[in-house]
Amino acid sequence: MLLPCEVAVKGLLPPLRAALAKQLMTKHNLKQVEIAKLLGLSQPAISLYNRKMRGKALDLEKDKDLGRLIERLADALAKGGLPHKEFTLKFCEICKVARAKGLLCNMHKTLDPEFDTERCQLCTATLECF
Repeated sequence: MLLPCEVAVKGLLPPLRAALAKQLMTKHNLKQVEIAKLLGLSQPAISLYNRKMRGKALDLEKDKDLGRLIERLADALAKGGLPHKEFTLKFCEICKVARAKGLLCNMHKTLDPEFDTERCQLCTATLECF
């Protein structure tokens, strides 16, 4: 049985990183090396996100609420980074919104075929991680 956070790590974290990298590259004109440093990743990982070879499971920017949260996080990062705690809380906020909207339910079912997404409602209920 997979926990919602495990599904988020496998299914939401890469698309979120890809969306952040895209924002930082297109809106803020940062280079892959700079983005990698801001996100604590390698430059080759950013290149894979940029070429859509990684992080393509969900298009988070299609959702207006998530798109705004991602843009705000990218803006804050581009202005000089964020303390680790604030970065984590903003990341978790995006995750909570995505789960509340049910964006990870189908992925959860794919990763754990015996999981009953119809009866779960865990992510759509108020879920506090911190």
